[in-house]
Amino acid sequence: MHEKLTEAAIRYDSGDPKRIQHFIKVYSFAMLIGKQEALSEKEMKTLGAAAILHDIGIHEGERLYGRNDGVIQQQLGPDIAQKIMSETGGYDDVCERVKYLIAHHHTYGLSEGADLQILIEADFIVNLYEDNASSDAVKNAYDRVFATESGKKLLANIFGIVKE
Repeated sequence: MHEKLTEAAIRYDSGDPKRIQHFIKVYSFAMLIGKQEALSEKEMKTLGAAAILHDIGIHEGERLYGRNDGVIQQQLGPDIAQKIMSETGGYDDVCERVKYLIAHHHTYGLSEGADLQILIEADFIVNLYEDNASSDAVKNAYDRVFATESGKKLLANIFGIVKE
C-alpha cells in the first residue's frame, strides 16, 4: 500500500540510515497496532503515510534552525509531507489528516482519533528502544502515554513489563 511513499521518503532522507531505519520501524509497529485495533482501510492508509512521514521535517529543521526537536518536526513536517505525497500520488483523500497527525505526533494527551494515538505509541516504542530508556521510563510511558490495548500489550511484551 505504501511502497512508493516509502521509496520517496528514503530518497528524501538519503544518506541518513538512522532516520530511515527509525521511520521504517515506526511504520511497522503502527501498522501492527492499527490492524489489531481494527482500523478501517482509510484509517490504515492515513496511519501508514503518517508513520512513514512523521519525522520528515528533521533535516529542514537542522538546516534552517540547527535543531530537530519535536516542535520543529511538527511545524516543518506537514508541508514537506504534502509535497512528497503529491509527487507520489494517491494520497489526496487522506493528505490533510496525515498532515494533522504529523503536526501533533509529539503532542500527548489529545484524544483526537485512534490513528493519532497509535502513531504516538508506535513512535514511543521505537524511541524508548533507540534512546535506551530505563525500565522506569518504559513503565511511565505505559501508564501515562499508551491507551490502546494492542499498544500496551506490545510495549509490555517488547520490554518485558511485568503487570502487578
